[in-house]
Amino acid sequence: MSYRITWIEAQCSFEATSDETVLEAARRAGVVLPSECEFGGCGTCRVKLAQGRVQYDEMPDALSQDEADAGYALLCQARACADLTISTERSLDAPAPAQRRQVSVVRTEPLGPDVTRLVLASRERAPWVFRPGQYLDVLLGDTGPRSFSMACAPEAGDRPGEVELHIRSIEGGYFTQMRLSKLRPGDTLDVEVPLGGFGYHEDDYRPIVMVATGTGIAPLRSMLAQMLASGAPPIDLYWGGRTQAALYLHDELTALANQREDFRYVPVLSRPDDNWAGARGYVQDAVLADHPDLSEHSVYLCGSPVMIAEAKTAFVANGASVRYLYADSFTFQHPAREDAAA
Repeated sequence: MSYRITWIEAQCSFEATSDETVLEAARRAGVVLPSECEFGGCGTCRVKLAQGRVQYDEMPDALSQDEADAGYALLCQARACADLTISTERSLDAPAPAQRRQVSVVRTEPLGPDVTRLVLASRERAPWVFRPGQYLDVLLGDTGPRSFSMACAPEAGDRPGEVELHIRSIEGGYFTQMRLSKLRPGDTLDVEVPLGGFGYHEDDYRPIVMVATGTGIAPLRSMLAQMLASGAPPIDLYWGGRTQAALYLHDELTALANQREDFRYVPVLSRPDDNWAGARGYVQDAVLADHPDLSEHSVYLCGSPVMIAEAKTAFVANGASVRYLYADSFTFQHPAREDAAA
């Protein structure tokens, strides 16, 4: 059976059969809808169903039942059960099309026990064009790409033409354990950039809660530079780790919070020692302890899939609107890849 899919913003329509996903049908028709991972892990292809209904073989990881009940769908997994009218009004436009380019290694240095800062430079120190919150793929031939978020603003002050990545070591990871430690200044890498639909929604002028675990802080750090410079609403940033050593930007974020009245930083440890005087437990619980009602906030989540799934459920139950809840999960990569994104 065939159904008519109408995309409001693009003012176009295409046909989808019941045995293909809506995204597959769109591509078959030459219609380009926002998408990234294509296995339901990132949420980039999330749309609002203005009309019609869909079904899934399995509920995708990046879509909660509350979001589905509110009329949202992930097109890479959704199959039409009726004619659909869809809206992508919350999608962010990419500042530039993704391009493959060769870059050189400027330096590598440890940031924490298992996190490395990798600084790359474009040829002739040309500016990097990306939206804070986006990522790049390091292209590794037959082993497939590895994805890492930019951890800096598009132009890093006195370092024009450079971009910074925060890379967590993964046990047995081909790139993070076998290649990264061997990189030297001047070595070249092939990358594809910019990628991803995560970023700051400037039109959502609400108080902001940002939540990260591990190297999920990288894209939020990139976004903070943009947000604080543009006069964003007050920002509360919660960063969770097991031990204090995992919070490798703790001093930087503490200093920033001391300088800005519109920025608050809350570190949270799940396995602290006896000397830790800060928040303890899971980072999403620390958010709710401070914000039992999230109905007036925009929320940005970046980190482990488990944290994001649990935080979404808990935050929506405490008033957060799925319309103003944005997530970047490390599951936007293909499941077969060894390394976790940052």
